[in-house]
Amino acid sequence: MTYLGAEFRKLVSLWPARIAAGICLVAAPAITALNANTIRSRLAEGHSLGGRNLTELSIETGAVGAAAGVLLGVVAISSEYTAGAADAGGGRQITVSLTSQPRRGLLFAAKAVVVALVTAALTAASVVLGVVVGQPLLGPHGVPPAQALDALGWRIGGVALYCASMSLIALAVATVTRGGVVPLVVLIANTTVVSVSLLLAKVFPAAKFLPDAAGAQLFVRNSPLTAPLSPTAGGLVLAGWTLLALGVGAVVFRRRDA
Repeated sequence: MTYLGAEFRKLVSLWPARIAAGICLVAAPAITALNANTIRSRLAEGHSLGGRNLTELSIETGAVGAAAGVLLGVVAISSEYTAGAADAGGGRQITVSLTSQPRRGLLFAAKAVVVALVTAALTAASVVLGVVVGQPLLGPHGVPPAQALDALGWRIGGVALYCASMSLIALAVATVTRGGVVPLVVLIANTTVVSVSLLLAKVFPAAKFLPDAAGAQLFVRNSPLTAPLSPTAGGLVLAGWTLLALGVGAVVFRRRDA
């Protein structure tokens, strides 16, 4: 528990972690609120929803938590290799970390647990806040927040698990690359701008087994794929990718020089 507490304090002290919290607790609910207000206006003008389920608005933006998770996963390890200020000696945090905790496997595991738990908590909170602010803004088209949360049910946990898994994959990739630029650009773009996996899956069915395409089935009700995996299968595939990535990351972290 001492190691977990140390890694937690280290993570929350980083300014990118505050950005991640802002993404989940401010930006995502704000997007949900804007969407709800726009939908209410369009419905008042006589437009059709096209079968859209309005209780799922916060789930739609809750996946933004994946970007926050990627950010947390990357900075949790890349910050260790960033040189400090010159007036502070210019050293790197990894030297201090390995001196205080020479068991590298335990250190890496503590980072992974903290990153996953923080990401899952922020994502779940983001979905709940989105429901609380979004449903009232739908006016007569919304439902009480408690009813919306009940309708979402297990999928709240699904989106939290998805985002936590993506944070762990980002942690592993950043460990291998020993830097944050490439993982941040690639993984955040893939989870927020356009999912390359989903695009590939429309052409190559086997691409539905890629981590983000498979994991999305944990919370997406109407998948754009013609033959998507079930939520259980998608979760298992995502878990497999996550464990594989963590295994590679752990091996690299233990064997490579600081």
